[in-house]
Amino acid sequence: MVDKIQANGASIAYALEGPEDKDIVILSNSLMSTMDMWKPQIPVLHNEFQTLRYDTRGHGQSEITSGPYSISLLANDVLHMMDGLRIEKAHFVGLSMGGMIGQYLGANHADRLFSLGLCDTASEMPTLDMWNDRISTARNEGIEGLVEGTLQRWFTPSFYESHKSEIDFVADMIRTTQVDGYIANATAVRDMSLTAFLNYISVPTLVMTGREDPACTLEASEIIHEHVAGSKLVVIDDAAHLSNIEKPDVFNEALFNFLMSNNSNSLSH
Repeated sequence: MVDKIQANGASIAYALEGPEDKDIVILSNSLMSTMDMWKPQIPVLHNEFQTLRYDTRGHGQSEITSGPYSISLLANDVLHMMDGLRIEKAHFVGLSMGGMIGQYLGANHADRLFSLGLCDTASEMPTLDMWNDRISTARNEGIEGLVEGTLQRWFTPSFYESHKSEIDFVADMIRTTQVDGYIANATAVRDMSLTAFLNYISVPTLVMTGREDPACTLEASEIIHEHVAGSKLVVIDDAAHLSNIEKPDVFNEALFNFLMSNNSNSLSH
């Protein structure tokens, strides 16, 4: 069930589900998706965790406030949501833009985190012109002008050809994004620069990526892994940007094992 909360000046849609006596795992979506992108992870996580999915400001059922946004603004949305829901500490898992939010939280608010999952993400995004072109396409053609190119970046060609139901599901999710919300968030992704802050991340960190991700490359994940002391790098073969949907079994096993190894319930015993 989706609820809404006022957080940092915006109405944020969220779903808090699972066993109430367990650690909470916050799941943060990519640009042009919603909390629904995490559906393949929920059954596995609910064995041992409560999950808090939310639609990032400007996406899904969350409010579109005037842009442009910044990664720090989106990270503060998370902190205000945690405060409003009286969550002192949680595991945070973000993919792509969600992982950028996670990097900011890990570097600046480690006291609020048990652990950090940075999936198919980057600490810098190339290039200014590329992002300006996408923003221009959104303005001139609407989100529909971005759908096909996005799908081809997000999945390997073989998956794209053979998994029509998953592709249709993601395409429909992309189409829920409003142009104003997309542009405000795309600007945050375009302008973020987080590499210099990575060495401040001190919480247990999992860096996970699809080997064939062209959007946030393996090299980008390796840079994060190199800069975050003690981090673990997992590379998923035959997967592109939405590795959690393309290879859910491999993704889920790696994520679940990492979260269990940093579960406050087990660590306290």
